[in-house]
Amino acid sequence: MLLLAALVATAAWSCGFAQKIPMQSPLSVTKPKGTVHLICHFKDVSANFDSTVIHWYQQKENKAPVRMVFFSVSTVVDDGFQANRYRIQKDSSQKLCILTINDVTRDDTATYYCAYWDTHRVWSAWIKYFGTGTKLIVSNKQYTAPASSEILQKQHGNLITYVCLIEKFYPDVIRVTWTDGESKEVTDNVVKGDTWKPANEDKYSISSWLTVPVENKDKNYNCKYEHENQLRSLPTQDSTKTAAPQEEDCSTNRGNSTVFNRDHLMHRTAYLVYIVLLLKSTMYYLIVLFFIYRMWAPTKHQGKTA
Repeated sequence: MLLLAALVATAAWSCGFAQKIPMQSPLSVTKPKGTVHLICHFKDVSANFDSTVIHWYQQKENKAPVRMVFFSVSTVVDDGFQANRYRIQKDSSQKLCILTINDVTRDDTATYYCAYWDTHRVWSAWIKYFGTGTKLIVSNKQYTAPASSEILQKQHGNLITYVCLIEKFYPDVIRVTWTDGESKEVTDNVVKGDTWKPANEDKYSISSWLTVPVENKDKNYNCKYEHENQLRSLPTQDSTKTAAPQEEDCSTNRGNSTVFNRDHLMHRTAYLVYIVLLLKSTMYYLIVLFFIYRMWAPTKHQGKTA
């Protein structure tokens, strides 16, 4: 569901627009009941915030987004939504738009997007830009911060691969990025895996890979992750393992320690599988080139003898 904003952003950037996509926070909210506040940040958006009409959309799993409410001079709730449960506030000083949902129920579980209309510099047409999205999970199951996180390093040839492992968290909504020593985001040669969980557990894990030339081995990179309201950064130059306090609890309990070590081994195995897949892809590429050459060579020979 969070792919909606990514697709809109990619399409828009490919055509060279100057406006930035509104950032939303938190990334997700997990709670059984009560009131939630979803924030849309317009600080880096070039549109005139005070005159901008802001819309909010609800997208349930496997369904299209539906507009639920918008704000012009006051909150206007669309048909099908209870007017007394929704309120929008605009903070001009900080360029924030806050959606408040009261008395949440399980039916409110969805991803929520802020959106606004603006003209495109190239097309001279009105386009609706969507925010990055916030997932609301209404459940008795509590939010769990990652139990441990670390960076593994492997050199193969003239390349170094850093693997960022983040383990045992809930919910599965997490954002992982890489930055360099100047805090600039690194997007080249980055692979982000999908979240996964063992069949007999309810906690998720994720891994992300960064590959750099071996001459950059002394440069520091950071694996940053955002989970609910938690932000954390792991440096590649720190050789010591960084882990949350929960890991100490695991080490004192033999049963939990066994589970942790098994999962840790699974993640290292996943890393080795990644390396094997790289080698296999290279081998398939050479095989395809060989067959293309076999097909092309006789044709070239026949052309010379014709």
